[in-house]
Amino acid sequence: MQTTTDVAGVPTILSTPPALQRVLAELSIAYREVIDHAGLDPACKVQAVLLNDSVGELMVLFPQSQLLDLNRLADLIGRDMTAVPADRLAGLLAKHSLRTLPGLPTVTGSTCLYEEHLLHQPLLFISSGEPGLLLEVTPEDFKCLLSKASVGRFGEPLSAIRFSLRQAVDDGEAITRAVKAFTTRRIQQRLEATIELPPLAESVRKLIQFRANPDISIDEVTSVVETDPALAAQLLSWASSSYYAPKSKIRSVEDAISRVLGVDVVVNLALSLSLDKSLGLPKDHPQASMPYWQQSIYTAAVIEGLTRAMPRDQRPEVGMTYLAGLLHNFGYLLLAHVFPPHFSLICRHLEVNAHASHSEIEQHLLGISREQMGAWLMRFWGMPEELVTAVRFQHDPGYVGQDAPYPNLVCVALGLLRSRGMGHGSGAPLPDAIFERLGVTRDEGEAVVDKVLEAEALLREMAALFSRA
Repeated sequence: MQTTTDVAGVPTILSTPPALQRVLAELSIAYREVIDHAGLDPACKVQAVLLNDSVGELMVLFPQSQLLDLNRLADLIGRDMTAVPADRLAGLLAKHSLRTLPGLPTVTGSTCLYEEHLLHQPLLFISSGEPGLLLEVTPEDFKCLLSKASVGRFGEPLSAIRFSLRQAVDDGEAITRAVKAFTTRRIQQRLEATIELPPLAESVRKLIQFRANPDISIDEVTSVVETDPALAAQLLSWASSSYYAPKSKIRSVEDAISRVLGVDVVVNLALSLSLDKSLGLPKDHPQASMPYWQQSIYTAAVIEGLTRAMPRDQRPEVGMTYLAGLLHNFGYLLLAHVFPPHFSLICRHLEVNAHASHSEIEQHLLGISREQMGAWLMRFWGMPEELVTAVRFQHDPGYVGQDAPYPNLVCVALGLLRSRGMGHGSGAPLPDAIFERLGVTRDEGEAVVDKVLEAEALLREMAALFSRA
């Protein structure tokens, strides 16, 4: 059987892979192919995750309306399990010509545990092994598929996870509560001191002042950049990269600014790198996640294109929106810096909850999100208010408050990239209203992403230069 869908305007024919067809036929399971879409009840959609430990592998099935809590699972089965390595999973799927993990333990040959709430649904939708295509089955047939599996209660309803998108004034207090909740009395004082970070370096303060001065000269920017030899070397590398393709050799910082990068780009790049250097990239990260700088560069590039597509009379400053893209995930660094042991736990939960947003996972585990922490620190450091707002409300498609274009642009860029498989979460479609507020059509947004992805190799090179800084 074949099902036709439409992806980015291009008709695509989806069908259940032969390996799954054989398994279902052998078990006499009736099913109907259904294109995945936002209207399907998440409580009926079966999320499959393959875990392992020193004992062996375990397939865990639960509804997409729930979060898989690894701590709760450990209490239930007496085993501390994490997601199987990405290359191991890819090998298992390739053996059966599958692209996603279906909720059938016979495919992996593993034992299986499933959430009891799945049996309470009138119909269930399991992955077909092909992205975007689900198989509709009855609860009775679902039980037949899992005749040797165990059942239990271990999921946390996503609806029970409360976090604020619209109240930023209490973020500092919320962060303090989270620190106190996750530290012992012995080390609590040290972490509270960590939150009260020292003032920014003088060079960074000057860069912030440059951002607000449209008449800043090349000589003034050069004098600040040259006080930091590492930063100066980095700017020379950027200006000499294939992305900018200079016609002749770049010999000095002034050369890089005047001939290739320009004052605005230099200030944005230098400011972004200087801020991120204050915390550093964490050594741990979720498997198969997009590297920090790669995500930042892609997001900034899409935002730049979206900004230029906006009507001139409502277009915000391109440099500031680009900087919002570079720094949108800054709270990720702060999260790792303030909660090192618990950051690892967040990474493991991101690996097994691909359907949930990182904000939901962080709120469940810590009671605070990276967006709240990042915005709080930027305000503490005296960063421009447009940037603070962009970081704080980047996942709220309904935000219409002060400086709304900045978080709206970040929200659209992240949503469009997520729809192309770049990013974490369910990838729910963006509402029409956010495009209307920006004065950009959905098709124009998709065209911007297409153009950015055409330069993917060059953007990866650019991200690599950031990572080596």
